[in-house]
Amino acid sequence: MDIDIKGKSSDVRIKLKDVEKNSIITTFIRCANEYLGTVGYTEHGFRHVSLVASRAKSVLLCLGYSERFQNLAEIAGYMHDIGNVVNRQGHGQSAALISMRLLRDMGMGHEDIAFVISAIGNHDEEDGDFGNIVAASLVLADKSDVHKTRVRSLDSLKYDNIHDRVNSAAERSSLRASKDKKVISLQININTRISNVAEYFEIFMSRMLMCKRAANVLNCKFELLINDKKLV
Repeated sequence: MDIDIKGKSSDVRIKLKDVEKNSIITTFIRCANEYLGTVGYTEHGFRHVSLVASRAKSVLLCLGYSERFQNLAEIAGYMHDIGNVVNRQGHGQSAALISMRLLRDMGMGHEDIAFVISAIGNHDEEDGDFGNIVAASLVLADKSDVHKTRVRSLDSLKYDNIHDRVNSAAERSSLRASKDKKVISLQININTRISNVAEYFEIFMSRMLMCKRAANVLNCKFELLINDKKLV
């Protein structure tokens, strides 16, 4: 899909603030997060989707992409996990179909909807295969959210779940993009008394490889720094 980096901000008919006011979207995010909690997944609620929305927009902003695509990435980030209200399996595709209907009803143009649902439908590492800047920014934003606040239980005795343990050990994570250096960096501080770096790669290697591909779509290199040491 050919991209005009300048874009046309006038093509955007809705913004994130409009999406946040939609009661259906709000309900689906809340119910999806509650469902995931009952089956043992980390937090996927308003904290997560708001952060992903912000980071997806920030990546494109820092790399000089237009306001139009920044806005679309922000909306995709906010809506990307609503498919979990249906089922965890295939939640990206479910979210894309739900988003298509909701955004159409809200008045978004067809081409903009195409960018958003393509990004949402391809954000999961198990079956994602993306080729546009909105999808790339969403993947980077989503996979960069590794943090202790995503753990639902702070009871250390329950850390037999490796995802809980690794997230609990992540005391800080940030995603930075440099237009001049053409580098996108994920920086994480891990408390090695809770989890070691090897465990991070054990569960997140596929996500880091996906981030590398996403950075390539944005004509950048991907870097991973853990405790200030460059590992990728």
